[in-house]
Amino acid sequence: MNISIGCDHAGFELKESVKKFLIDTGHMIHDEGTFDKESTDYPDFAASVARTVSEGQSERGILICGTGIGMSIVANKLARVRAALCHSVETASLSRQHNDSNVLAIGARILETDLALAIVQAWVETKFDGGRHQERIEKIQSLENEGVTKSE
Repeated sequence: MNISIGCDHAGFELKESVKKFLIDTGHMIHDEGTFDKESTDYPDFAASVARTVSEGQSERGILICGTGIGMSIVANKLARVRAALCHSVETASLSRQHNDSNVLAIGARILETDLALAIVQAWVETKFDGGRHQERIEKIQSLENEGVTKSE
């Protein structure tokens, strides 16, 4: 699978572990940064990964920051991105089965490395169930197409 990965400074070490795990299991990885522990702004890296998914350059994306929260908020601003913040193997699997998530957000300050890798593995290996869940995905996409905005 073709996967983009990105992190801020808080997620750098975990990103390197996830990247190695994915490469070792046969995936093609596009590292969108950051490339060290220097303080960075998570929106820059979240947007970069999410764009690759939104524009079809990557099948999926993985985002890592301290909690995963900020990354998931940013990623979900882009069309065709369904970012899921996951903290367990079960939430990762369900995000794929029911929501066809195409971006995974995890928190380096929240998860031990072994659990994070198990979450990534479950998320990569789990297939979308389709069926009634596909109808819900189409409703999400119709909201994107609507361009919901507030008027003053």
